[in-house]
Amino acid sequence: MKLASRSGSPWRAALLCLGAWVGLLSPAFGRGGEGDADAELAAARTAAMKTFSEQIAPFLNTYCIRCHGEKKKKGGVTFEYVLKTPSSSTFRPLWKKAVANIKAHDMPPQQEEKQPSETERQALLTWVAGMKYLSPKDPGEFVIRRLSRAEYGNTLRDLFGVDPQVAGDLPEEVFGAGYTNSISPLLMEKYLAAANEVLNRVLAPSGAQQRLFGTVPAEEKDRPAAARRIARSLARRAYRRPATDAEVDVLFRVFTLATAAGRPYPEALRLMLKAILVSPQFLFITPDADAEPGRDIVPLGDHQLASRLSYLLWATMPDEELSALADAGTLHEAPVLAAQVRRLLADPRSRALFDGFGAQWLGLDKLAGKTFDEAKFPQMTPALRAAMVDEARLLFESILRENRSLRTFIDCDYSFLNETLAPLYRLQYSVTGPEMRRVALNNENRGGILSMPGILAMSSFPNRTSPVNRGVWVLEQVLGEHVPPPPANVPSLEKQDHQKVATLTLRQRTELHRSDPTCASCHKVLDPIGFGLENFDAIGRWRDQDDAGGAIDATGELPGDLRFSSPKELKRIVAARMDDFCRNLTSRLLAYALCRQLDGYDEIVVDQLAAAAAKDDYRLQTLVVAVVTSYPFTHRRINESRGPTHAK
Repeated sequence: MKLASRSGSPWRAALLCLGAWVGLLSPAFGRGGEGDADAELAAARTAAMKTFSEQIAPFLNTYCIRCHGEKKKKGGVTFEYVLKTPSSSTFRPLWKKAVANIKAHDMPPQQEEKQPSETERQALLTWVAGMKYLSPKDPGEFVIRRLSRAEYGNTLRDLFGVDPQVAGDLPEEVFGAGYTNSISPLLMEKYLAAANEVLNRVLAPSGAQQRLFGTVPAEEKDRPAAARRIARSLARRAYRRPATDAEVDVLFRVFTLATAAGRPYPEALRLMLKAILVSPQFLFITPDADAEPGRDIVPLGDHQLASRLSYLLWATMPDEELSALADAGTLHEAPVLAAQVRRLLADPRSRALFDGFGAQWLGLDKLAGKTFDEAKFPQMTPALRAAMVDEARLLFESILRENRSLRTFIDCDYSFLNETLAPLYRLQYSVTGPEMRRVALNNENRGGILSMPGILAMSSFPNRTSPVNRGVWVLEQVLGEHVPPPPANVPSLEKQDHQKVATLTLRQRTELHRSDPTCASCHKVLDPIGFGLENFDAIGRWRDQDDAGGAIDATGELPGDLRFSSPKELKRIVAARMDDFCRNLTSRLLAYALCRQLDGYDEIVVDQLAAAAAKDDYRLQTLVVAVVTSYPFTHRRINESRGPTHAK
């Protein structure tokens, strides 16, 4: 097929067509009921594939295949297989990279004679944005994962009343697409040691043993029945569901083998309890074992749903109320589930959502270990770093529990400070004492995550600010844009001739660096955002001069003729992109809740969840409720099939 002229009407018509089918699947899509939604999805898939064959494939063949085909794979990238199966999830990272390069005009390279028009570029970008609608309705598989260190400690606390720090010797978790789900011999030794420590405390003659397990039967003949009763009762709580008869038999077998070997009742009971604490049913969060035959997609069982919810919001096992609703088989009902989400969020234990999700999203989970130049920043003590994290945590919790708008993250008139953190805000005379407390902020340049010292510190170098890092952080963590990595062999600012740049401000040095055409395309977007935050030094203190003594110039311009001259004006520009921020946070929260990377149909769900939050002024609690009641959170795929589903 011959490609139409880049400036001709066929490409404009294609763009209108693309906009139409993407618009069809906007947040309003599918309101007519599940059957209507499925029919509209099918129609959209057909239209998308037609557009791909008629417009997108010719684009790739004309501008990309010569360098990124089967024979020549520059940068290890090939579109040869994409042309055959464009909707495959395998190629999503490739499409993401392509979008970033097309947007930045890095591809095709400027030296190439053939260049697509802006209309052609936009047509490709629009198609890629809508390719998620090629995916079948699929909640994804339930990710079997091991309890994190925090979850393990919290669960032991709620089971036995022991200090969660008993889990302190366990290794840190691996976060990202999911969780580590294997146990090495060394790790099993650590679990056995932790179980021994727990049982030493629980079985000590302090009254806890009797409270948990009852009085030791006086008659020898009554002890096996008591042990079986204890096995069933504790396994039900430890496994977060009723234990099967077979599971109880296995545990009781441990007890009987121990007594047959001459072990006294307390020691046999201890071995049985240890078997529970190192069992896969306790250490892993798993799906239900049974599922209706012939189904590809099934709803989660109520106990499974209770665990998924409790570990998401509290990082611990379900409490009695959640367990009772699961036992009654009513937790899955949407009004009941939504009410439980709000109940859990109102509880102080919901701080776990910040510790597990919020700190990672903001990058503050690594602040304690970040290196700073001690000569320049002696203030960066462990106490200040802890206060920085606490400030973000308390803001997150206030927005969540008060059901405030997501706008509050970007621009608000309050924060949480103590006497350690207050000097960075120049409020050392009005905030005293070690306790964090809510403080009104009168400076409009402050308030929100963009001006928060901990985040500004995390996006700085050890000895100076980094406009580039700060720009990347805002684009990726706040607005959800993909920033491609820098080209190979691009020198850093530190490689500049120090004599020539000694009198230049950091902004002037960065602009000199940007004069290199290789660097210009990305820096024209990243640098203005970073320049807008240059009034904050490497640990988040306000300043009017940079390290070289030059006056700070915080002016900038973003695409769309958006100009600013101060942090407060930059904040308002970012806050105006609330749909982008909401979608980014929704995507991250859903991925965290599911413990996996999002795939095709998940992206449709993200659109729907973000739209639901937007209708309620982007309120965070509303968003969390929407995530928990969503199709991927409440359903699972039980095999590898990705065909049409038959879920209830």
